[in-house]
Amino acid sequence: MQNQKPELLEKIRQQFDSAPYPRIPLEQSPKTEYELLFIHNLVTSYYLRYQKVINTEGKMILDAGCGTGYKSLVLAEANPGAKIVGIDISEQSIELAKQRLKYHGFDNAEFYVLSIEDLPQLGYEFDYINADEVLYLLPDIARALKAMKSVLKLDGMIRTNLHSLYRRFNLLKAQSLFKLMGLTEGTPGEMEITIARETIQSLKNQVLFKSQAWEKGLQHHDEWVLMNYFLKGDKGFTIPEVFEMLKIAGLEIIKMVNWRQWEPLDLFEDPENLPAFLALSLPELSIEERLHFYELLHPIHRLLDFWCGHPLETTTVDISDWTQTDWETATVYLHPQLKTDPAKQDLIDCIRSHRPYEISQYVKLATLVPIYIESFRAGCLLPLWEGKQPMMSLVERWKQIQPVDPVTLELISDQMAFEQVKELLRDLEPFLYILLERSL
Repeated sequence: MQNQKPELLEKIRQQFDSAPYPRIPLEQSPKTEYELLFIHNLVTSYYLRYQKVINTEGKMILDAGCGTGYKSLVLAEANPGAKIVGIDISEQSIELAKQRLKYHGFDNAEFYVLSIEDLPQLGYEFDYINADEVLYLLPDIARALKAMKSVLKLDGMIRTNLHSLYRRFNLLKAQSLFKLMGLTEGTPGEMEITIARETIQSLKNQVLFKSQAWEKGLQHHDEWVLMNYFLKGDKGFTIPEVFEMLKIAGLEIIKMVNWRQWEPLDLFEDPENLPAFLALSLPELSIEERLHFYELLHPIHRLLDFWCGHPLETTTVDISDWTQTDWETATVYLHPQLKTDPAKQDLIDCIRSHRPYEISQYVKLATLVPIYIESFRAGCLLPLWEGKQPMMSLVERWKQIQPVDPVTLELISDQMAFEQVKELLRDLEPFLYILLERSL
């Protein structure tokens, strides 16, 4: 572990051996945690980069810094048929991860006590690597990124994140305070947690430290205190630092995980009527500059959470540029995390009772407001719960649902039906509720 400050890594290991994280009950299942499943489904990131729907059967997925294995379980649930490999430097955590996957019936999983830098020792290549809530603890992040890149398939994806400096700033101050008080020398325990609580509670409410670094409702949770006030190696980062580390590692960003919540125009009262300077300059900003502009104005995200991969020349065509032939020969998919019995039954109930269907209730990640589909339009989508559909098959179904123009009472034309289905799909595709594959 040369150049990796082994004494710091040893302290991190000791902390997680004494307090394995996350402390989620062994029997808890993520089957209804649609947001987590959506993020960790390889289909999501693969479609964002390649506009193709990938089959997860037989794929190799790594959970780097797997902890007690809850995210490994999420990865297994979200990617049917994939092989899950988990690594962590905490032996106690690895044992719990093994128990968790076995308890939930996932036998195609392996776990190793191993650091990220030593990944090549496994002899595996991966289609997807999840390194969640781990990189910001490491002394040399670029080196860890390079190690992950070395075992990543050419078309593979890495999902990882770093703490936002601007969002994390007050908690980093708290860590400095408790270090000054001598509470972080060893492995923090009940005594250190109690001292931290008593110190903050004794402050006047108007003291900035108390108002900024003491999150109400969480102060009684020991795990929260440990993971925020006593997290060994914790650091905060900015978007430019993220891009610099990716450059050093030879990787490129694909998308922010919550990509629709990083749009600078959403921060303005009237995006169509910006001050002249902004109206001229914003469209010229690079991806890095747009993201940095956002974090400076509105640092709401605790994590700078993103997908990255090998630099590649991709040749996707935005659906706004599709030709008539592209649309006519397209294949339509429902995102796998929407393909559940409750979502389907809810749709059927909405159709029968003529109620709008709230498709966003199952995946809210991509939108800040509810997304509804009128019941008669939603009926066009029902076959997608059975499997992928040709675009023109949905058009034929639409003609049966809406056979006449409600204004003229004339039979709806083939072209009108086509345009109405196309409009519905174009409304849903940006949220990845519907996935569209262009025929080559």
